[in-house]
Amino acid sequence: MNPFTRLSRLPAAAGNLIRDNARQYGMVIALVVIVVLFEILTGGLLLTPLNITNLIMQNSYILILAIGMMLVIITGHIDLSVGSVVAFTGAVSAVMLTSWGLPTPVVVPLALLVGALIGAWQGFWVAYVRVPAFIVTLAGMLVFRGATLAVLGGESIAPLPESLRTMASGFLPGPEALGLHLPTLALGAAGAAALVWIQWRQRARSRRHGLPTTPVAAAVGVSAAHVVVIMVFAHVLAGYNGLPLVGLVLLALIVGYAFLMRSTTTGRRVYAVGGSEQAAALSGIATQRTTFWVFVNMGALSALAGLVFTARLNSATPGAGTMFELDAIAAAFIGGASAGGGVGTVVGAVIGALVMGVLNNGMSLIGLGVDWQQLIKGLVLLLAVAFDVHNKRRAHSAGATVASTKRRWGRDRSPERSRE
Repeated sequence: MNPFTRLSRLPAAAGNLIRDNARQYGMVIALVVIVVLFEILTGGLLLTPLNITNLIMQNSYILILAIGMMLVIITGHIDLSVGSVVAFTGAVSAVMLTSWGLPTPVVVPLALLVGALIGAWQGFWVAYVRVPAFIVTLAGMLVFRGATLAVLGGESIAPLPESLRTMASGFLPGPEALGLHLPTLALGAAGAAALVWIQWRQRARSRRHGLPTTPVAAAVGVSAAHVVVIMVFAHVLAGYNGLPLVGLVLLALIVGYAFLMRSTTTGRRVYAVGGSEQAAALSGIATQRTTFWVFVNMGALSALAGLVFTARLNSATPGAGTMFELDAIAAAFIGGASAGGGVGTVVGAVIGALVMGVLNNGMSLIGLGVDWQQLIKGLVLLLAVAFDVHNKRRAHSAGATVASTKRRWGRDRSPERSRE
C-alpha cells in the first residue's frame, strides 16, 4: 500500500461519513427545530395528544402520496396528476358505496384497482411511448379532474357509510391501564426494538465489509435517541385513544417501502434507472418495465390516499385533492430527493411530509394568515433544495480534490523523479 493510500484513507472515510450524516439527518434536525419552535410559540399546544393525533390524520394522505412520489422522482420523472386521481377515485368509491350499494370491503380493493389502472395508463405513455412524464401527468391532471366532475355531476356525495369513515377516524382497539392505551405502547416498544436491531445489524455488516462506521459511543447514542423519540411519541398517542388506524396503515407502508427500496432487487433497479437509464439498460435491467410499475404503484397509492381523504371528509367533492400533487412533490424534495433522479429515501419523504405538516399545523395554531403560510412553505422548499445542491457540489469538489491529489502524487513518485 503506498503512503498516499495509508495517509488519506482515514480522513477520506471520515469526510464521507460526515457528508452522509449531514444528508441523512439534516432534515431530521430541521424537523426537531421546527417542532421545538412551534411548541414554544403555541404555548405547548403542538405536542398535546389531541393535536398529535390530528397531525397524523390531517397529513395521512399527503404522507401516502409522498411515498409514491419519492419513487417516481427517484426514477427521474414527476407526477402532476395525483391530486386529480385522489379526487376521481374518491368520487368513484362514493358512487359505489351510495348508488351501487357495495360494501366497503369490496369497494376498497376496487378503488385501488382503478388507481392502479390509471397508473398503468400513464406509465404506458411514459415508459413505452416515451412521452415526457410532465406532459403525460399534466394531461392526466386535466382528464381526471374532468372525469371527477362528470362522475359527481358537479355535486358532492355525502354522507358515507360508517365502515369507510372508520378508516380515517378510527383507533386501534385494545385495553387501557392508568389512562394509557396498552397496544399503542406495546407497538412502540416493538418498533423501537426492531429499529435498534436493524441499525446494529447494518453496522455489523458494514464492519465485515471494511466500510467506515461511527464509533460505538456515537452508535449507542443514536440508537438511544431513536428509542426515546419512539417511546415518547407512543406515550403521547397512548394518552388519547391510542394509535389511529390510518397511522397503522402508514407504519405498514413506511416499513414495507423502506425495506423494498433498501433491501430488494426491485429497489436497486429503481435507483439504477434514475441514476442512469442507459447504464441500467446495458446492465440488463428492464428499464421500461421498472418505470411502468413505478407509475402503477403511484396510481394505487393515489387511490388509497383518495379513500382516506374521502373518508375523513365524509363526502366526495369535485374540488378534492386540489394542490395535493404539489404537497407530495415538496415533501419528496424536502426529504432529500434529487431532481436529476437516482437519489432519495422513503423515510426522507416521510420526514419532508412531516416538516410540511408541522409547519401547516403550527402556523394555523398561532393564527398566521394563509398568505404568510404559503410564503413560508415556499421558502422552506427552496432552502431544502438549495441545501441538497450545496451538499452535492461540496461532495463533487471533495472528490475532484482527492483525484487531483492522487494524480499529482503519482507524478511525484514517477521513476524519473525518484532517480533525481
